[in-house]
Amino acid sequence: MTSKFKRSLIRKVLKYSMLAYVAITLLIISVIVWIYFSYLSGPGAFWVNEYHPFRSESAKEEYLEYYDAKSEEWPLDSEERMVSTSYGQTYVRISGPENAPPIVLLPGGGTSSLMWKNNIEALSENYRTYALDDIYDWGRSVYSKKMCCSEGITQWLDELFTALELEDSINLVGASYGAWKAGQYLMAHPERINKVVWLCPAYTVYQGNKEFEKRVFRGFIPLRHFMKKELYWSCEDMAQTEEGRAILDDHLDGLRLAIRSFKIKIPASMTVLSDDELKSIKSPVLYLAGENEKMHSVGEAVKRLNSIAPIIETEVVPNTGHCLMFCCPDLVNDKILDFLDH
Repeated sequence: MTSKFKRSLIRKVLKYSMLAYVAITLLIISVIVWIYFSYLSGPGAFWVNEYHPFRSESAKEEYLEYYDAKSEEWPLDSEERMVSTSYGQTYVRISGPENAPPIVLLPGGGTSSLMWKNNIEALSENYRTYALDDIYDWGRSVYSKKMCCSEGITQWLDELFTALELEDSINLVGASYGAWKAGQYLMAHPERINKVVWLCPAYTVYQGNKEFEKRVFRGFIPLRHFMKKELYWSCEDMAQTEEGRAILDDHLDGLRLAIRSFKIKIPASMTVLSDDELKSIKSPVLYLAGENEKMHSVGEAVKRLNSIAPIIETEVVPNTGHCLMFCCPDLVNDKILDFLDH
């Protein structure tokens, strides 16, 4: 091979390498711009105007039209109330006998009070239920202050419970991210709690696995294909049936609309309760999860609780995972009520 040929080959390699580098760089920039306009464009999270917390007036109208249509599926006549706190206005659906013991329902992340539609009739028969639209999530609540740490969450909840006149014997039921919030409130205000149910809790008692975190991140690539793929993976058991897939697809449609409609804000990061925190719990607590949970090892979580805080009851439901309450609503209702009633 002559030196002239070698130089020519090197120039070609450098040329095509540079072209590949430019193409990849442009692709990365395009993806960043795409994600920016999909998630981050529009008014800032705390720019308060007539359509806050939405991105625009049209986004507000579109989302609330969808939300109100879904509200028609709520099976009970319920009192709907906007409750003032220092963090803004919280939307609450109140059902059940007026003088009955209270159950506060904290929804999972990226959902609203409507996630409890399959549970609310059973839970409201002998309890006064309070289903919230999380003030720092999607729904009809309207935030006015940043809530990026557990202290803000517990202060908001405490103000809300006081405004609702719930006194100091509250039954708190949280799902997923809502279960983590229930745990944080229990740590901050144990004197106000009667019993707590952690339903498929996010973190709280065991660290989330890296695979789940990566899949969640990929699930926010703003293409339906990616979002559907990761949603089906996280709720694999539910995705096995036509009825389950229909529920997941419906949830995905609402999720994508909410992402387009609401201004982006950063929620509080979840943590795992320490050994000392778990040991300090005196109130009755139920950990209820599906054996196929993708977020963390349910077996290891139960083992940890049994070792550190045996006062906490644990129940694992076979053949289901993180979508336990949607796959088996009647079973979930029975487990919650049996725990609260005894």
